[in-house]
Amino acid sequence: MDQSADPQASTNPLPEPTLQVMPAARPRPGLHLALLLASFYTMVLAGQNAATGRLTALPEPSGLSYALCLIAILGAHEMGHYLYCRYYGIDASLPYFLPGLPFIGTFGAFIRIRAPFPNRRALFDVGVAGPIAGFVVLVPVLIYGFLHPTLVPITSDGGTVGEPLLFTLLGWWLSPEIPKGYAPLWSGAIMAGWVGCLATAMNLFPIGQLDGGHIWYSISESFHRKASLAGIAGFIALGLLVSPNWLFLATLLLFFGPRHPPVLEESAPLTRGRRLVAVISVLILILCFIPNPLPINSE
Repeated sequence: MDQSADPQASTNPLPEPTLQVMPAARPRPGLHLALLLASFYTMVLAGQNAATGRLTALPEPSGLSYALCLIAILGAHEMGHYLYCRYYGIDASLPYFLPGLPFIGTFGAFIRIRAPFPNRRALFDVGVAGPIAGFVVLVPVLIYGFLHPTLVPITSDGGTVGEPLLFTLLGWWLSPEIPKGYAPLWSGAIMAGWVGCLATAMNLFPIGQLDGGHIWYSISESFHRKASLAGIAGFIALGLLVSPNWLFLATLLLFFGPRHPPVLEESAPLTRGRRLVAVISVLILILCFIPNPLPINSE
């Protein structure tokens, strides 16, 4: 709407959103490629360490399968965000992959969005596209892993990690009968699926500027504010009652804050179809949530 045609525009101007548009991002393909290759290498090391209990400099099949599967899952997640940013004309970078420690080999991936969201529908679509795209790749990766298990004798050494509900359902549906005293070894595909579940669930919590925060802010600003505070309190409770691992995430969320910046046009309502997709995102969160995501000693 042209404000110059409105006689009230000069006397009663509406307040402008307090958002700043950053300069257009300069493409840096060399940096993106270098981080991708470095992350791939650290993922290979993590996959080999998980399968053999040792770190080796040269790639082995166990490490390569894990790295390829996890790159596919994380890459699909970030490209879901990126392609919807391009669709809405929002300035965003290509994915940055972050190398990590030998436990999982990566600190994840992200895209940098350098412009405000034009409206709630764009915010919703960009926010939900990543988790759904990653989940669509994650499920067939896990199905392949469960259909091709490697059985090893059960030992009481070391610790165990929690498993998401999705693992329980796929194991019940797909796994062959396992002899007593044996358990399936976590192949590269299954381990990549586990990390993918962890990343998907973490991003779908309706807190701050996580993907879930984008989704639920676009539906209700009031609900987002309450859910953010309740979510952080819930992570603190999980850290005190279930596993201290959650306290680290609670600290990060407190550092970044529970708030979400406004969009340029707040009034555009979401369609019924988008609200149905929001329900699907909650189901994905339930399927992927891992109560104890880091090793816990079994003794």
